[in-house]
Amino acid sequence: MTNPAERLVDLLDLERIEVNIFRGRSPEESLQRVFGGQVAGQALVAAGRTTDGDRPVHSLHAYFLRPGRPGVPIVYEVERVRDGRSFTTRRVTAVQQGRTIFNLTASFHRPEEAGFEHQLPPARTVPDPEQLPTIADEVREHLGALPDALERMARRQPFDIRYVDRLRWTHEEIEDADPRSAVWMRAVGPLGDDPLVHTCALTYASDMTLLDAVRIPVEPLWGPRGFDMASLDHAMWFHRPFRADEWFLYDQESPIATGGRGLARGRIYDRGGNLLVSVVQEGLFRPLGS
Repeated sequence: MTNPAERLVDLLDLERIEVNIFRGRSPEESLQRVFGGQVAGQALVAAGRTTDGDRPVHSLHAYFLRPGRPGVPIVYEVERVRDGRSFTTRRVTAVQQGRTIFNLTASFHRPEEAGFEHQLPPARTVPDPEQLPTIADEVREHLGALPDALERMARRQPFDIRYVDRLRWTHEEIEDADPRSAVWMRAVGPLGDDPLVHTCALTYASDMTLLDAVRIPVEPLWGPRGFDMASLDHAMWFHRPFRADEWFLYDQESPIATGGRGLARGRIYDRGGNLLVSVVQEGLFRPLGS
């Protein structure tokens, strides 16, 4: 497969090796550890495959326990915690080479008519995605050409990501910057019509840029890195149906960073300003070499 969106769907298509046990591929990458969004998305697929499919996931809570090794398969063991009249609960443990690297609890809810609805409006008005350059275009504009490593990464990237605020390259550009970031995102190709695939694809994407908000006041997002960062935990609440292959706005902020950890939260909207998903994540931040 050459289309990165097709490769993402394939990555999320787990092999069932027992009733409640699944195996997921972990691509051989140059990264030091498996991308956290991949593990979270695959774990949610495993949870969803043990339900009857008529209850969309409404929330997940997860912990990243150990770094996963690229190129080594990950086994997902599902515990069927509860099957109630309205809610279904699943707990998933991700195991790689005999060690637990990740766990997730997901809750599925039968859709109901509540009789009322409200939502705070988006915090700011932003340009449409078509008015913004791609990351690759911004890098080319700054460097003249994409470095080979970034060129290969861009070709494999399953999501088109466009930063609302231009990329910052120098410490002067981040002076007095607020810990906020916003991006438009969508899968680079069709993802099919299975709602679970779209939910798991967006779960994958939700880990791609969220910790940017923590870094913005400290160092430029592009250029030499001064800090190593790793996701510690991840929580999501799914409010409305959506498609991950249509544009969505991911508005992100960091209310606090202290003690080597930074908290980030995000709100995901469709183009009409409807809130689709809420996300909260804590990340570990350490100076490189420490």
